[in-house]
Amino acid sequence: MKVVNAIKDDLNVWLELASEVEYLFGPMVSDPKFIQAIEKNINQCSAFCVRENDGLPGSRLLGGVLFSSAGAPSYKIGWLAVSSRARNKGIATELLRHILKLADVPAEVSVITFGDEIPDGRPARKLYQKFGFVPQEESIPNGPEGSSRQKFKLLIK
Repeated sequence: MKVVNAIKDDLNVWLELASEVEYLFGPMVSDPKFIQAIEKNINQCSAFCVRENDGLPGSRLLGGVLFSSAGAPSYKIGWLAVSSRARNKGIATELLRHILKLADVPAEVSVITFGDEIPDGRPARKLYQKFGFVPQEESIPNGPEGSSRQKFKLLIK
């Protein structure tokens, strides 16, 4: 499994992946801001994906992540998702491992993820905690679908 930079030919399959997880994240596929965020990250080489069978651009995505270094040494994971057919196969671990290598040390990496009461969001929380991310107490607005959110931070020294 290879983590690669997404390119423009991946936009449609990125939206297919997003449609699978809209029940967790809220509407994305029809949201021009989400589409612009993907395009911006692709253009800035900060959108990474794992394609099915390590296929060519435009092949189905097993997972994807948007990673911002605009505020370095404070980095942000803007979105990370794995296709339902590829879960529990290490895709999210590889995506996270890949982007954390991109951070210049010392660094702080933050992500806003699901509240603990969301069963389908617990694997994401466990993933971040496995990598050393720590839940923060600051108040985060609920997601567009109405569920709670929590910020996690990782300090890399």
